[in-house]
Amino acid sequence: MQMPSGVHALVRRTHEERVLRALQENGAMSRGEIARVVGLSRTTLSEITGSLLQRGAIVVVDTDASKREGSGRPAERLALDPASAQFMGVDFGHRRVNVVVADASHDIMASGSVRYDDTTPWQQRTDLALGLVERLTTEAGVHYGALQGIGIGVPGPYPAPEAAAWPRATSAGTALRPAPEGVDLAFAARFDAPVIVDNNTRLAALAEAISGADSIADLVYVRLSDGVGGGLVVGGQLVTGSSGLAGELGHVTVEPAGRPCRCGKRGCLETVASVPAILAACWEFGLPLENLDELAAAVTRSHPVAERVLREAAAAVGRVVGAATMTLNPSKVVIGGEIARLAPVVVEQVAATLAADLFPTASAGPVVEAARLSDDDGAIGALAAVFHSSPLLARYPETADVRAGSDARTTDTEGAAHVRP
Repeated sequence: MQMPSGVHALVRRTHEERVLRALQENGAMSRGEIARVVGLSRTTLSEITGSLLQRGAIVVVDTDASKREGSGRPAERLALDPASAQFMGVDFGHRRVNVVVADASHDIMASGSVRYDDTTPWQQRTDLALGLVERLTTEAGVHYGALQGIGIGVPGPYPAPEAAAWPRATSAGTALRPAPEGVDLAFAARFDAPVIVDNNTRLAALAEAISGADSIADLVYVRLSDGVGGGLVVGGQLVTGSSGLAGELGHVTVEPAGRPCRCGKRGCLETVASVPAILAACWEFGLPLENLDELAAAVTRSHPVAERVLREAAAAVGRVVGAATMTLNPSKVVIGGEIARLAPVVVEQVAATLAADLFPTASAGPVVEAARLSDDDGAIGALAAVFHSSPLLARYPETADVRAGSDARTTDTEGAAHVRP
């Protein structure tokens, strides 16, 4: 019996929406990959994609020839029309902001960064970030008329715990700056697009979890940079915790009588394994280093002081990660940040310390590896949050639609965040 025309049109539109959604979430895909994701027969999918191609909603971007095995004919890879939408990821670090802009097919259109002092007020940081976006407009010829969503990563706990508990003044007169208020509104007002905000290192963990061929269901991520942060993926979910503190491995105490930390405590992992802490330790042991370039040069020539400091810092990271591993039993531990990239000995020492801290029976411990992504990891994770491209985001915090000053939020019945078109 022939399906009534009205029902047929509804079913067809539903199929089209599923195909378009799969391409928005995953980027370029072959027809076979799309069929597996959306659950349509090859015949139905061919009809749907043929119509979408004819109407210009999707385009052929390339083939799978570079990764195809065997001698069969390469399959075309389809994607949303790259010009149909843009997405922006922003990663505010303690001393720099990275911006990445991608098109609808997930190709990076432009990226850049700008540095600032760690005492720079948030209003100035926001202005610098918006200025960077304008610079990218000039340098890369990117215009933002089709911007559909913005993901922003910020340092420190997010959402922030009660002010009475975080931040706290330190003896050095500084404090861990709270998550910024109004940065989402500033971007939303500038670009008239919905914004999602989260901890930048947690977003970097998301980027690492989905950067390979298969998503990692259980992962512990640590970033060694101007600060030390972490992110947890547990049971296929990106974990935030009850007050945004999940994954704050940098503020686990490793030396109770150690240096003051920006959070108000003493001897946190960040006071041992961050870039400033490692440079300071090298000075104390007679190797005066001013910056990462000089540290990299010392590592290249195998300077004993640099190796000692890095191994001791990595051992502290390994002990903290070991406790997290015994609690969470991840399949992978990823070490990111500038320190891990310039000194492979760090990842090596973390793995050795972790192996020593596990039970003797834990022969199948987690894989320990350096991060696959670079300084753009938090910004790319922010993009992933906006793309909603992974089951890791099934219970992601609500996405605020703050266009025109609105505080409306939109979630599905499972609590998943969506960026409204």
